[in-house]
Order: sequence, then structure tokens, then C-alpha cells
Amino acid sequence: MHAFTTQNRMAPTVILEPAVGCLCDQPVHITVRGLGPEQPVTLRAALRDEKGALFRAHARYRADAHGVLDLERAPALGGSFTGLEPMGLIWAMEPERPFWRLVKRDVQTPFVVELEVLDGHEPDGGRLLAQAVHERHFMAPGVRRVPVREGRVRATLFLPPGNGSFPGIIDLFGLGGGLLEYRASLLAGKGFAVMALAYYNYDDLPKDVDIIHLEYFEEAVNYLLSHPQVKGSGVGVLGISKGGELGFAMATFLKNITAAVIINGSVANVGGTLQYRDETILPVGMSTKRIKRIKDGLKDIVDALNNPLEGADQKSLIPVERSDTTFLFLVGQDDHNWKSEFYAREASKRLQAHGKEKPQIICYPETGHYIEPPYFPLCKASLHSLVGGPVIWGGEPRAHAMAQVDAWQQLQTFFHKHLGGEKKTIPAKL
Repeated sequence: MHAFTTQNRMAPTVILEPAVGCLCDQPVHITVRGLGPEQPVTLRAALRDEKGALFRAHARYRADAHGVLDLERAPALGGSFTGLEPMGLIWAMEPERPFWRLVKRDVQTPFVVELEVLDGHEPDGGRLLAQAVHERHFMAPGVRRVPVREGRVRATLFLPPGNGSFPGIIDLFGLGGGLLEYRASLLAGKGFAVMALAYYNYDDLPKDVDIIHLEYFEEAVNYLLSHPQVKGSGVGVLGISKGGELGFAMATFLKNITAAVIINGSVANVGGTLQYRDETILPVGMSTKRIKRIKDGLKDIVDALNNPLEGADQKSLIPVERSDTTFLFLVGQDDHNWKSEFYAREASKRLQAHGKEKPQIICYPETGHYIEPPYFPLCKASLHSLVGGPVIWGGEPRAHAMAQVDAWQQLQTFFHKHLGGEKKTIPAKL
């Protein structure tokens, strides 16, 4: 039997589609039924990461004349965001803990989002009318997770369902090190064999990036190419931040890198020395005098690095013009980590000057440094391991959220085209 309110209505109910949860890069359709005609309500969303940090968002709405609130049709009237944003309660989440970035450590468990519907528009929330739990998963059904300890390589390989062979991709994150798997696990559901590769601060790997030997990455490429479920004579590289810079280096010095997606990467070597066989690339210089101090102890480091086109710093440039790799550069135009658009355009100039194919550059306005899979909240500021304190990363939440949805589709389309995969993308919408 249904519970009835004093107005003889059905008790409000939250309806989620899909009801059983979905992958983290897919939208969820949220509807509330059983409200009063044009009833004002507040929706709240919360999740805890694996370290117990709480992320929250809220928005004020008004039900329609039939007492239905459909987030695909009803605009938010205020709160963490405004306007018609069906996924706003997810992408607009902010951490309660300052300078905290949402990452997923264990991809075998979902993020659990708790949704609440409260009566009225009071800032502290009115009476609780309904609640629901929504799970956001990181592994599509049938995706296999295979830990890799082969020679020096420390990684996790994610394989799509089935016994076929798939295009291979090496996935690299930035400073902080460790082994982050959430992007690789999601991409494996799109028909790629994706290796999340650690390169420092993990297991028995080096604890810092003072010297990076590209032979380690070469070993990882050879392992992936020799895997019986990886097809083709080359692999793709996907890298963000320092991982994007290493993507440039791999595409320049190593064989068999067919396609590379560089997300906010530097074409200059940053932070430590890069070595491959008898070649050494020194790090670009920097000046702490160019670091701006802003409110709450935050720093803006976008101008800290020297210009790699000038003086001795030219020795820090990765000679990307040697590469025969096909590139896609994804650029946040409000990146405050470093000058990503400048680096992308400089790499493009150098490639074209040497008769190489013009790379595709996609620039996203009001988009910051950490371009993540869709619906991840914008990380406005967090600790920077080299700076030794919190820095701002740039970006405006709504624009950044839209960029993440588009970038995710763009990189899948690019890899399917250039690695010869069977297209299995699931349309994402914001």
C-alpha cells in the first residue's frame, strides 16, 4: 500500500533512471513524483570519498502543476548552480574539506550518492520528504581488471568483455604519483585494452620524479603490444598534466606510439631530468617570484615556469618534431597550473615546420587543469606536491563540466579512428 499525506497524495518518491545505478561517465535521470502542485523543494546530493571526505551540492526547484519535478525539464532556481542542468547535483559538488580533489582509489566499488528532497527553499533545509541512493560505477559489466608486475612495470590492465583483441592505450596521470585506475577502467568499457601505468611513488618505483628514465615506459609499451588481447602494431597514449608531458616524450623518443591524446600537457620538461639512452633533457627553470599569493593561503603558479623558447631553457623542450605520432591536444583555456594552450600551439608549430601532420587542438573556455571523465566535480584548488602547498587549478564549474563531457567523447572518437577500434561509445549528455 502507498502512504498518503494529509492532502491524500502519494508520498513523494525519487525515481532514478537507470534505477540500478550507472557508469560514472553516464548521466542519471532524476525525477520526483508525488509533490504538491508547484511545490517548492530543495534537492541535496552528497557522497563520501574513500578517505571520508564529504562532497555536497544542493539546488532549489519548483514542481510542475501535476506535482512532478523532472530535472531534465525543470531549471534550478538557485543553490550550487542555476538553470536547466540535469546533472548539476553531481558535477557541482564541492568538498567540505578545503583543497580536496575527488579521485577514485578502488574502481571495483562505486561512488554512492545520497539524494534528499526537502520541503521549501530554506537555506538549512525543510522537512525531509524523500530520499534515494544512486551508485556511480567505474567498471562496465564484463570488464576485467588485471594487476601487472612484469619486469619493472607496475600497472593495472583493464580488458573489455570478450575474447577478442582490442586497441591498446597507456594511461598516465600527473604529479602525486601512485596508481590511479578510474579513467582506464571506464575506457575499457568502450572497447579498449587500457593500462593504467604508475611511474613513481608506488610499490617499489622511485619515490620522486628527479630523474625519469623513458626506458621504463618503453618496457610498458612492449608489454602491452605483446599481450595476446592487444591488436595492432602500435598503441595509444593518454596523459594529463605531467602525464601529458610524458606522453609528448613517449611519442617523441619511443617507437610504436600510433596516437596520443595530451590533456593540458607541457612540451617542456618540468620538475626533473628526463633521460632516454644517451639523451638527457633538463627541466625548464622557474622563479618563485612569479608565484602570486591570493586569498586563503592559495597560490597561482601559472607564470612560475620560464619560457622554454628563450635562452638556456630551450634545452628543456621535448623535440616533438621528431615524432610520427598522430596527436590530439585537449586544452583548458583557464588552466592555472601552466600555459597549456601555449604549449599545445608551440608543439603544433614545431610538428608542422618539420612536415608532420597538423595536430588537432580543441580549446575549452573557462576550463581548468584537471579535465576528468564526465561529471567529476571541478577541483578548484588542491595541494601541489612540488609547490608544497595549495594552488588554484582554474575553471568555472558549468563550463568545465561541459568540457569534460565533450573531451571524453573526443578522445574516444580519436582513439577509435587512429587505433582501428570498433566504436562502442555510449552517448553522454549534460
